[in-house]
Amino acid sequence: MNNESGYTELQKLIGYDFQNSDFLIKALSHSSYVNELKLNKHDDYERTEFLGDAVLELTVSDFLYRNHPEMHEGEMTKLRAAIVCEPTLAYCAREGFDLGRYVLLGKGEEKSGGRGRDSIVSDVFEAIIGAIYLDGGMDAAKAFIYRFVLSDYEKKIEFVDAKTILQEYAQDHGMSLEYIPVAELGPSHDRDYVMRAVLDGRIAEEATAKSKKAAQQSAAYAILVKHLNRTERF
Repeated sequence: MNNESGYTELQKLIGYDFQNSDFLIKALSHSSYVNELKLNKHDDYERTEFLGDAVLELTVSDFLYRNHPEMHEGEMTKLRAAIVCEPTLAYCAREGFDLGRYVLLGKGEEKSGGRGRDSIVSDVFEAIIGAIYLDGGMDAAKAFIYRFVLSDYEKKIEFVDAKTILQEYAQDHGMSLEYIPVAELGPSHDRDYVMRAVLDGRIAEEATAKSKKAAQQSAAYAILVKHLNRTERF
């Protein structure tokens, strides 16, 4: 994808137009990309991610304080941790606007599957929050967080914890649970994994994702929603 067209497309997807596009470019730039192009070492996303992480934590903390007066400090801390954790943020980024497509990676990181890693996707997601904050202020960053993180946050957490929830259900009901590899699709640098979750040897769902773990997670969630109607959390 041409970088310029990619930047334009991404801004449309997130609903925010940068006044200073340098903020967005830096937020998308992995250290491998910066090193490959021999750019300044501070031109990757890490410093902006640091800022975005702080903005995210404050916004989520404020949201929970105002919307859950029944919760004590420990409950809010636990829920905030679940919302801002790496798997949840990676899920928000992929489901919201397929962020992995727009990350700028060096050739080595690209070939090793970096585009599909939760760690990179979640870090860039936080860097985008930081970039929006720098470009448009707190209100703009807050609007982004409310749209892509806090909307339906309970379902997002349930999805991220689907494997744990399903495992607990299987144990409580004396059922077996296994995950079976079905297929690996595409080139090594852009591979899709198909996994099948099988509960009690008879209830099964398949899912495809950029990692085996993510595919297992999606398959487990499908069983919970389609067959058990059970996605309890908090």
